[in-house]
Amino acid sequence: MAYLAGNTILATDYNGFAANNAANVNSVLSTGATTYGYGESALSTVSAAATITATQWATLNGKISSLASHQGTTITSRTNPTTGTLIEILADLNTDITALGTSRGNAAASGAQTTAFSGTSSKTGTTGSADAAWTLTFTHTVTWASADAARYFFNAGGRIKWESSKTSTGNDGDAEWNDLATTLVGDIYVTGGGVLSPQTIAGSPYTGTTKVGGTGTPNTLATLTGWYNLTTSDTQLYRQYADTAPYTGQYISVNAKTAGSGTQLVLTTTWVDPGGDPGPGGDNVISGGTATASPFTAFGTAPASVVTLFVPSSTYLTTAAWGTPTIAASVATT
Repeated sequence: MAYLAGNTILATDYNGFAANNAANVNSVLSTGATTYGYGESALSTVSAAATITATQWATLNGKISSLASHQGTTITSRTNPTTGTLIEILADLNTDITALGTSRGNAAASGAQTTAFSGTSSKTGTTGSADAAWTLTFTHTVTWASADAARYFFNAGGRIKWESSKTSTGNDGDAEWNDLATTLVGDIYVTGGGVLSPQTIAGSPYTGTTKVGGTGTPNTLATLTGWYNLTTSDTQLYRQYADTAPYTGQYISVNAKTAGSGTQLVLTTTWVDPGGDPGPGGDNVISGGTATASPFTAFGTAPASVVTLFVPSSTYLTTAAWGTPTIAASVATT
């Protein structure tokens, strides 16, 4: 019997909206799969012979409203049924549930920023020797408790933020590297990407890899590459070259991959000086400086690349099933 005004409302109607239809609440709300699922407790289905209560319908409608509030999705205004009254058709349920699935990557608000990291995010000593080539490699590993926790993080609107800086002076190569690391590059955000793209999070658009700020025009910006596009091999998300001769061969790049069976995001940042003669009396040496400390509040003066993250908002997703991701950092010179 169809779910229509005048017909008896059946258990199959309720179960379809909760869990069994192609578009259902649990696919977005609960475990889901791949780009579906926020990790909240699932709505229970009922036996075929059971009478569906007003409380169950009100719970279903309440979950739909909470999902819509989390995403910022507009749904139909309706009144919950109450105990002791005739349960009538709740208008446009299937339409609203479909809209929640379509907009599942959006989030009306953002959660708190995680700024603590273990290890080292800056190079405090001098780098380079005369005209020789050199590379600074910053590695940041974000780790979740499980692959599902990582999925819930990105599905519910979590973001990874990368940024860099260098302001130390005293060597010939400092001025251009300061400009490149602090002015040209801007900030890079990694979001879910894949079929979630584009996402609107806290009122701003994100496409997978999104550059915010910075005056430079990137040589590479993988705008449609996010968490769901990555593999266990490095993918270059971003590369920015210096803009002043004779230093235009210098660049900063960011690569990304997954690790730990889907529990880790590894961002590898390289600052590359190809070497060669920069001109009369010059060299390719750059200064170190003061360290950037954890928890991150401001950069020191030394070369640094820092990764922080924004967890999803838990105002309407009270389970916070993404847990507490951690960030580990290291620096190497070659």
